[in-house]
This record gives sequence, structure tokens and C-alpha cells, in this order.
Amino acid sequence: MHRTLVLVLTAAAALGLSASAVGSGTATVKISDYKFTPKVLHIHRGTTVTWKWTGEDPHNVTGSHFRSATKKTGTFRHRFTRRGTFKYVCTIHAKSFAMHGTIVVG
Repeated sequence: MHRTLVLVLTAAAALGLSASAVGSGTATVKISDYKFTPKVLHIHRGTTVTWKWTGEDPHNVTGSHFRSATKKTGTFRHRFTRRGTFKYVCTIHAKSFAMHGTIVVG
């Protein structure tokens, strides 16, 4: 395992990529009580974020480059491959409950 990781990192360096560019981390955002928890999530490039519905009311996750279905249960996943700040909302409750979230990719 260690030898494989060294080979991957060496290949990434040869291509001019950082270690985070070849990583595959995961992070979770809970959706319940008309809010996203955490409201701001800091991750590395290449991380897959999973939004998990835990409440009883329907919500969705809508950003500029990703959109989930409106639902009451289940999950939605999106992998962030670019650095930047990505804001998203539940379009049903963005105004009435200020249901907004932010993903910061470093």
C-alpha cells in the first residue's frame, strides 16, 4: 500500500499535480430542520460531498454546477474538482428560511 501511494504521488508530481488533486476524500452535509449542517464546509480538491436528508420535509441542493432532485430522504453526491467557493441553496426554502450553504475547496 505504501509503495503504491509513493508511486501515485511521484506520478502526480511528474505531471505537476498536487497530492490533493489525486486524492479522493469524502465529506457529509446533513439536511434537516430547514438548514444545512455544516453551513460552510472546507474541503480539498477532489473531495466528494454527500448531502444526506435527515428531516421530514422536502428539500433540494442547487448550486451553479450541480443540482439534486427535491426529496425527503436519501443522498446526493457531487465531486469538487476545482478550487474555489461554491454557494448552494434549497430553492424551496432559500428565502423563507435562509437555507444556504457554502463549499470552500482549497
